[in-house]
Amino acid sequence: MGKLRSQGWFGKKGKDGFIYRSWLKNQGIPDDEFNGKPVIGICNTWSELTPCNGHFKELAESVRRGVLEAGGFPLEFPVMSLGETIIKPTAMLYRNLMSMDVEESIRANPLDGVVLLCGCDKTTPASVMGAASVDIPTLVVSGGPMLTGKYEGRNIATSDVWRLADEVTKGTFTHDQLREVEACMCRSDGSCAVMGTASTMACMVESLGLTLPGNAAIPAADSRRKVLAQLSGRRIVEMVREDMRISQVLTRESLENAIIINAAIGGSTNFVLHLLAIAGRIEVPLTLDDFDRLGSHIPLLVNLQPSGEYFMEDFYYAGGLPAVIKQLGKHLHPEVMTITGKT
Repeated sequence: MGKLRSQGWFGKKGKDGFIYRSWLKNQGIPDDEFNGKPVIGICNTWSELTPCNGHFKELAESVRRGVLEAGGFPLEFPVMSLGETIIKPTAMLYRNLMSMDVEESIRANPLDGVVLLCGCDKTTPASVMGAASVDIPTLVVSGGPMLTGKYEGRNIATSDVWRLADEVTKGTFTHDQLREVEACMCRSDGSCAVMGTASTMACMVESLGLTLPGNAAIPAADSRRKVLAQLSGRRIVEMVREDMRISQVLTRESLENAIIINAAIGGSTNFVLHLLAIAGRIEVPLTLDDFDRLGSHIPLLVNLQPSGEYFMEDFYYAGGLPAVIKQLGKHLHPEVMTITGKT
């Protein structure tokens, strides 16, 4: 491990170092925390206006435990959060603004590595775009999908909203029943229970190698989501010591792997918009022709709503994204490095 970036703040003598250390000590931080420990930023997109990310305070604590166990110095910070289900007219208007917030928050502060807590649709690409522009060790932890909704013995999810609204119009379903469905559909922490944009983005970052294996599909309410977050906290400290930067993971080949995997899972069409933006941040030429060339011959392997039958919770029990990647082996670039330090 070379000289830590954070020592440009905390390692200085005289008044320059005094200023940075003294003001943080008002939070009860012991002096030895500043003596060469890797400083890990926990970039938190928690907000009560982003329901999919409403459990991120707890998730951040799990990451913090892992960082401390590995000998790091965790510092949590907030960034702009985009709740697609609340923001009008669309969170897409603010994706690039959020990416600027993430980028400058990382760049301007004494961070040696960063864990990005992402969930609702645009929070994932915006966070990755911002971090990619700074290029320090970076790891993503997704919030996970909510549990499958249940109504009168039937499985339901966000894909059913339009169908049920049509039934109200036809007179075969009442407004009171529709109101009852609201709580039945969204019955736990997490993002939409289908392969919508949020879960597609979670699969994207796992496909790119930016997460620990299995990140995409563990339900938010499952205790194993917190385990993954804690292990991620441990791993980011190791990545700093190895000087494994995001640029070593985000490559042309990893982008191509993500395109192939997205075709196999039937991911959201928003995947195209966001992967192109990430490619632009790392200056890798990527066009729509690449998506057609790489994905058009890949069979659809995952049968999930909104286009299919099942739900993200089912996907997890069936093996999640690692099972899909195993099936696609011969189509992928096997030499691509991931944040695990392995291909």
